[in-house]
Amino acid sequence: MALNTSGKGEGEVMSDINVTPLVDVMLVLLIIFIITVPVIVAQVKLDLPKATNLPTQTKPENITISVDKGGDLYWNTKRLADQDALYAELRKIVRQDPQPEVHIRGDSASRYMYVGQVLVAAQKTGIRKVAFLTEPDHFVAAR
Repeated sequence: MALNTSGKGEGEVMSDINVTPLVDVMLVLLIIFIITVPVIVAQVKLDLPKATNLPTQTKPENITISVDKGGDLYWNTKRLADQDALYAELRKIVRQDPQPEVHIRGDSASRYMYVGQVLVAAQKTGIRKVAFLTEPDHFVAAR
């Protein structure tokens, strides 16, 4: 608080707030944010692909490999004994021309490791087209 020295009343207290220091602090903070925000949000310029949600074109020659939550593998609907059986089946289709697509369906409760093993097996055997099948976020019923 400041004392009034106008001479009218001795020791009279001014009730006005001095806002100059507040304005100075706000301007300094504004300048700091203007300078630091571009540094924080700096990113590498990329041309990201545009996502499209197309329905799966199911062809009879496509192979669907399903992974349940326990890690069991299914070739279309036939249960496979182990990873070696998966490799054997993949080696059979890699020789076909044109090569069929491999669609991987992983249970949402399964561990990523099981789905990753199927992907690695497809890569090692030379499968060129691999896709992941998922459920849409919200199902819209056709009318």
